[in-house]
Amino acid sequence: MKISDHKQVWFIAGSQHLYGLETLNKVATNARELTESLDSHDKIPVTIKFKQVVTSAEEITEICRKASVDKNCIGVVTWMHTFSPAKMWINGLKILTKPLVHLHTQFNRKVPWSEIDMDFMNLNQSAHGDREFGHLLSRMRKNRKVIVGHWKSDWVITQLNSWMRAALGWHSMQGMKVARIGDNMRDVAVTEGDKVEAEIKFGFSVNGYGVGDLIKAIESFDDQQVKKLIEQYAEEYLLSDAVLKSNSLKKAAGIELGLRAFMKDGGHDAFTTTFEDLHGLDQLPGISVQRMMADGYGFGSEGDWKSAVLLRTIKVMDEGLTGGSSFMEDYTYHFQDDHSMVLGAHMLEICPSIASDQPKCEVHPLSIGGKNAPARLIFEVNAGPAINVSLVDLGNRFRMVANKVQVVNPEVEIPKLPVARVLWEPMPNLEISAHSWLLAGGAHHTVFSKAINIEIIEDLAEMAGIELLVIDEHTNIRDFKHYIHWNEAYYQLFQNNL
Repeated sequence: MKISDHKQVWFIAGSQHLYGLETLNKVATNARELTESLDSHDKIPVTIKFKQVVTSAEEITEICRKASVDKNCIGVVTWMHTFSPAKMWINGLKILTKPLVHLHTQFNRKVPWSEIDMDFMNLNQSAHGDREFGHLLSRMRKNRKVIVGHWKSDWVITQLNSWMRAALGWHSMQGMKVARIGDNMRDVAVTEGDKVEAEIKFGFSVNGYGVGDLIKAIESFDDQQVKKLIEQYAEEYLLSDAVLKSNSLKKAAGIELGLRAFMKDGGHDAFTTTFEDLHGLDQLPGISVQRMMADGYGFGSEGDWKSAVLLRTIKVMDEGLTGGSSFMEDYTYHFQDDHSMVLGAHMLEICPSIASDQPKCEVHPLSIGGKNAPARLIFEVNAGPAINVSLVDLGNRFRMVANKVQVVNPEVEIPKLPVARVLWEPMPNLEISAHSWLLAGGAHHTVFSKAINIEIIEDLAEMAGIELLVIDEHTNIRDFKHYIHWNEAYYQLFQNNL
């Protein structure tokens, strides 16, 4: 069963009438077999549906129109089995609004040396049919993913999997609703941004709500409902009798009930809070936010709507994968001669989907914000590869910054730190990584994921038509500065086409 059976990727094969009915029937048969084979693979997360072989401008325009308006179609895969004159595709590509893959493959894997004849050559023309199509896509400045290889190869499957997950994320952005409970943390720059331009560019909307709206939802629940939720806490987490009986846990459970109702009633997929705007709340939401992130909601602290959207999008993209994804912040450094590290955490809000073991539920003072001690889940994270991703508004465009990291296990206990935390070595090292991140203008908030890889983020940025700067094992400062300068010119020149 696919992770999202109700969503589809449409497969379209290109040809032309010149070859006659027998060849076109063979093209359709081969394209259908190829599609069914891809769709049956357990690494393909979304249904691939063969639609048709197109041979005229009218057919192409119509199928592209249908794909653009179909609510279940999240993207289109194209393949030129034979030569398909590319001018036929112009009007269709102009109106196509869904993400596009140009699959450069051929039905046969090898040349049948002893049997090859002109009939075989006329049928199997992907080698130059796709070049014709690729030329037009480039001339039209059409964003797409190009995948080259035989359709039965692991490489092609892996590439399609990454693109499909990105397409699911992009689809989720269209119409996503973000509730900004309270406003931005005062005087902070990076969590601000142009919400109108973001809605134009990405499709999601961000709207503000007073804390009183949340209080009203919290007050609609009675003590019995709060008690039932606390019993659920006791089943799922490690907690002491003192915490179980505490007024703080009772208040935290009431916040969760109200927050979930508020989000559901408003049809929201993501939300933000800020500890500077808690009028009427006994404590900053902690365990409630953590549990809701684990259920797939996006979240950003201190009014950070961009991180909230990015987390929700990545939660959609990582469905069915292991490792988890969370709101994150680079909190403090551990400098040493080699293998310097970052301790990632936040005041409260780290998602338990990334936890290595059963989380502990504890109550501790926050030491900031002037409110009562909040309940939170505390845990650590297993070693392994991960990424940190940030979405920022540069004023003239949006940029994503991504850093590959290696999570490591702490060598000593951290008994006095009462928050969830994760320790990692950024690639290629802390000095170059942090230097590059600062040059790129990346935020102090990120989305941390052990579930998805950089390639999925690359595909998402391509679909959105936004800049992506990657910091990895190959990064050096001189080249990274050049990328920033070149990108500034590129996006200024071509922003109307992206």
